[in-house]
Amino acid sequence: MTLPPARTRPAPRPTLLLTGGAGVLGQALIDELADDHDLVCLRRRNPVCDPRVREINGDLLAPGMGLAPAVREELVARLDGVLHCAAESDWRMSPGEIRRTNVSGTRRVLDLAVCAGAPVYYVSTAHAAGELHPRDRELFPGAAAYLESKRAAERAVREAAVPGVVLRPSVLLGDSRTGRSAGTGGIAAVLGALALGRIPVLPGDPDAPVDLVPQDHVARAAAALIRGGVTTGEFWLTAGPQAPTVREAVEACLDFAADRGLVRPSAPRPVSVGAAHRMLLLPSTSRARLHHRTEMFLAFGRELPFASSLGLAPCGPALGREEVRAALVRTLTTWTESRSRLLAARRAPEPAQAPDPAQAPVPAPVRPSAAVGQPAG
Repeated sequence: MTLPPARTRPAPRPTLLLTGGAGVLGQALIDELADDHDLVCLRRRNPVCDPRVREINGDLLAPGMGLAPAVREELVARLDGVLHCAAESDWRMSPGEIRRTNVSGTRRVLDLAVCAGAPVYYVSTAHAAGELHPRDRELFPGAAAYLESKRAAERAVREAAVPGVVLRPSVLLGDSRTGRSAGTGGIAAVLGALALGRIPVLPGDPDAPVDLVPQDHVARAAAALIRGGVTTGEFWLTAGPQAPTVREAVEACLDFAADRGLVRPSAPRPVSVGAAHRMLLLPSTSRARLHHRTEMFLAFGRELPFASSLGLAPCGPALGREEVRAALVRTLTTWTESRSRLLAARRAPEPAQAPDPAQAPVPAPVRPSAAVGQPAG
């Protein structure tokens, strides 16, 4: 008598702690990993609100990450890896707050990973590789603190007692297929301002590359590294040699406006970095807006072009220049969907048309009054 084949149990799903699940990259990472991982998301303020993940309350800056003892004990027993995306990226915060969140918070995450014996995948930024000009550090303390904090967190990951992978994405666009992004500010707001003609000048060289990468490409590469068991190394998740120039990105925004029936703005006037610095010293009601946009271009415009790990075996497919442009346009599309009033004000007027005589209304015949022709009095 032949025995029936033994039933095989499905392999247990790896458990991964994800910080920053409600952030710009978090949703894309959940989409990539939820099918074959048990995802545990740390929540402090913003809930993830995704049925595919388990949320736990915590705080990166609190002792023990603010976890209840039973929850921390369970994580230590179950964790197979930590994907650390949470960071303070609002440059309007004080430099001290930025450093505390990005450096001290990373150290708390590493402490938990060491207790669990789990590798850490740390999401840094490609721009951490560059140094700001001394004048830029003075004018943009938030950006300077952000980049310095990312470098310090990378060092902490390399020096930790567990294996660590440093992921270095560049500026994140929305999803390459839908344009969706968890945030409405950042690069999407800058691209939208270009499309609406609200950026009259741009600092720097218009022919310099601007490295933009769709968030789903970054998430796909990170997931490939995790699934592949890669636990050490640095990976550049960037457009690299496929990055468009500033001029090409601007033209895409202006074309976007014209294609949607808006008034096509004039291209921003390029100015030198020194001229941009001088403009920021002038009193102006729009100085805060100019400061933010100049900060974006100067902080993210150095040390380019980057290398790219996309297209190499551990990270999945390469990113093409046309894919970057298409993702830029889709990001703009989703950014404008909730701004119909703003766009209506920029709508190009319909061309005037001569009236069609055949469509002119025919006047009604005049009927004579009964009093007409009668003598007076």
